[in-house]
Amino acid sequence: MGSNSFHMVVARLVHGEIRTLEKMGEKVQLGAGLDEANNLTPEAQERGLSCLRRFAQRLNGMPPSGVQIVGTNALRVARNAHIFMDLAEEVLGYPVEIIAGREEARLIYLGVSHTLSDDCGRRLVIDIGGGSTEFIIGQRFEPEVLESLHMGCVSFRNRYFPDGKITRRQMDKAVTHAEQELLNIRRHFRSVGWQSAVGSSGSIKAISSVLANLKISDGTITRDGMLELRKRLVDMGRIEKLDDLGVRADRQSIFPAGFAILMAAFQSLGIEEMEFADGALREGLLYDIAGRIQHEDVRERTISALQERYHVDQAHGAAVEQTAVAAWEQVADTWGVRTASDEEVLRWACRLHEIGLTISHSQYHKHGAYLLRYSDLPGFSQQFQRDLATLVRGHRRKFSPAIFEGVDDPDDKTRLRYLCVLVRLAVLIQHPRNLEPPPRLALSADANKLTVEFDEGWLDDRPLTLADLENERDYLARQNFELVIPVAERA
Repeated sequence: MGSNSFHMVVARLVHGEIRTLEKMGEKVQLGAGLDEANNLTPEAQERGLSCLRRFAQRLNGMPPSGVQIVGTNALRVARNAHIFMDLAEEVLGYPVEIIAGREEARLIYLGVSHTLSDDCGRRLVIDIGGGSTEFIIGQRFEPEVLESLHMGCVSFRNRYFPDGKITRRQMDKAVTHAEQELLNIRRHFRSVGWQSAVGSSGSIKAISSVLANLKISDGTITRDGMLELRKRLVDMGRIEKLDDLGVRADRQSIFPAGFAILMAAFQSLGIEEMEFADGALREGLLYDIAGRIQHEDVRERTISALQERYHVDQAHGAAVEQTAVAAWEQVADTWGVRTASDEEVLRWACRLHEIGLTISHSQYHKHGAYLLRYSDLPGFSQQFQRDLATLVRGHRRKFSPAIFEGVDDPDDKTRLRYLCVLVRLAVLIQHPRNLEPPPRLALSADANKLTVEFDEGWLDDRPLTLADLENERDYLARQNFELVIPVAERA
């Protein structure tokens, strides 16, 4: 769900290869529906929902593991995005996620790299969206440098070409603005360097087509071709005349803005020529889903990298994970937390619960939550990062409502509350850090109650664990949650 267009692609995985069955796309211009307070207007929301109702019919009956729906820049900046997302999920019947700019860049590169020949050397990939533009340098299938800048063809259209006029002054202003945004990445990108440049968005595809239609090039976008096209656009003066260049009617209003951004990229980064590639974000999502199905989940690599970077005790994290999952398996159905996503966030929170120790022992659960909430984590949506940070934030000390700040949906809050209790329990059981396998537990649960029974005599030999559990019972009781440990009750 982009700021300019909504796209859907349906594909089948055949012998490890993705075969596209159908593509659908509509110009929704969600980004154009942001008001002065950065709220999506009712009209913009209805445009989006109308499109999604048509998409929903094609999605009907597909397994949840094979569907991924993401929003980009317009939903990243919209203050009322959660309202639209709730409505979208109701229409579609599947969860909707918002991805960060660098995650969008990673997925774009993944989609582009699978549609190009496997060339040697680095390639620069640029994708101009409605509200943001992504810049990536990578080799083969691995991105090396990822950036997302807050400029796009819809936002630039609204600012520099709102009345449909294309004047020299407005074009110069738009190009200068884009060059100013590029100053943040210019030096680093040019120092890394690349052997080929590729464009992957509708704006770049339209520019390539116009250059071919005018016989300026064979479709290759060159610096000289861009300068010639800039002159012609200014001479034409009106977007209505873009029809003479072969620009589709639904793209004419945003064409000058997309051109200005690409012109600035050519000038700032020193690009000499660029080819167009058909793959983009939607194809990247498909290959990401396929990777998870084939157990090549980029998120697992991200978790491992975090453990290494922040010197996490991996053996202890694995022991906590094993204990938490053993408990989860017994109560997941009762508490309604049986999904694959619930298990994943539980496992990864256990592995990373001590990540904040690299900053300070004092309040390390809060430091860890901050790192997970605001770091760029390849493969993770913003909501998943929030959930992961919430469990790490709440794995020790007070079990207060502050842990769940930022979780607006009551069902999400309830789900995370239950998972948090399981992480806390596992951390306490593994507190001695002797890497014992999980003790045999018998758990039973109600809405706000958890009863945990250990083998006879197990707690008698572990007075520290018993004391921890008694303290935990008091922490949870302050939030109307009852923890019952029969041995402790008898004591």
